[in-house]
Amino acid sequence: MKTQRPESWHEALHRLQRDGLPHALATVVTSAGSTPREPGARMVITADAVCDTLGGGTFEFQVIDAARERLASGELGMSLEAFALGGRSGQCCGGFVNVLLEIFPGSAATLALFGAGHVGSEIVRLAAPLPWQVLWHDSRQGVFPDWAEAQPRLTCRHTAGLRAAVAALPANSHALVLTHDHAEDRELVDALLHRNDMASIGLIGSHSKWASFRSRLSDAGHDEAALTRVRCPIGMASGGTGGDKTPYAIALAAMAELLPLMGSAERADRRGLDPGELRALFGQHPS
Repeated sequence: MKTQRPESWHEALHRLQRDGLPHALATVVTSAGSTPREPGARMVITADAVCDTLGGGTFEFQVIDAARERLASGELGMSLEAFALGGRSGQCCGGFVNVLLEIFPGSAATLALFGAGHVGSEIVRLAAPLPWQVLWHDSRQGVFPDWAEAQPRLTCRHTAGLRAAVAALPANSHALVLTHDHAEDRELVDALLHRNDMASIGLIGSHSKWASFRSRLSDAGHDEAALTRVRCPIGMASGGTGGDKTPYAIALAAMAELLPLMGSAERADRRGLDPGELRALFGQHPS
């Protein structure tokens, strides 16, 4: 039986940033005396996994704990952690290590897409380069395309229970409803409006479809303020499709409408540390 090689820190970092998942990068930046690893040693930490090592022992467990505390609290950015190995870490080597912790939040935006038809497929393709988590739902079996398995930050979910699927969405998700069935569309919009914490709700269809839905949803107890939260037809705020009703054109208009709503989430690879902040971390002062 072939043993799988452990994932290195740089492989894990690439995978987690590609998939938009929360993680921390721990880097030994300075050391003095006898220490387990040299400056430049790195380790990647998530809520339930560790890739690579800073040398093991109590010191490494303390780094992992510090990283996971910051991941759990949502505290982003960089910080410097100091470890006196004979004091704080209780290790016999007795050296001193400074570790830079960088916390990456993962994708800041979630798109919940209901419907794996032609328009849904085009929207998923268009969303591939964007730093969004995409949750793709459909009540039918075997409708997701094979290529979806390789798309980063995409999760395909067969959802027989529509209301349960809506209840499981993260707060502040952006939802697009475009299933194959009007009854499903109406049930989904009803459930989404009951959540009261969706960032936006879009529904595919015509003005006449929305007029019918508005009447039924109003009868179900949704007031005018709630109903105005639903965009229907989708893509109209960006100028619509100009008469082109092909799936790609509808998807393109819907994405153009979504972009300003979902915002430009902070990209981890564009973050930096101001030189003044760096001097403060190391206890230095400008001359």
